[in-house]
Amino acid sequence: MLFIKNAEYLKDYLISIEFSSGEKGIADFKDIIQKYPAAAPLQDPAKFKAFYLDEWPTLAWNCDFDLSPNMIFELCTGKSPLWAR
Repeated sequence: MLFIKNAEYLKDYLISIEFSSGEKGIADFKDIIQKYPAAAPLQDPAKFKAFYLDEWPTLAWNCDFDLSPNMIFELCTGKSPLWAR
C-alpha cells in the first residue's frame, strides 16, 4: 500500500512529497485546487500551507479536503502507482 511518508511545503502550491516506496517528487496543487469546489478554501495560501498527514497517511486540510496517496503519486511522478503497473 502506497502512503505519504513525509511532506514539506515549498512555495505557492508546491509541496515536496516522499512516498513509502522511497520515490520523491514535487506536487503542484494549483490546478487541483481550482478544479474541486471542496478545495476552494485552499486558494488562501495560509490555509493551503496548513496541511497535515492524516491516518492513511495522506495530505489533508482542515476544510475536509484530501487526496489519495495514489493521486498525489501520479501528480508528483507522472507514473501510475506501483500496484497499477
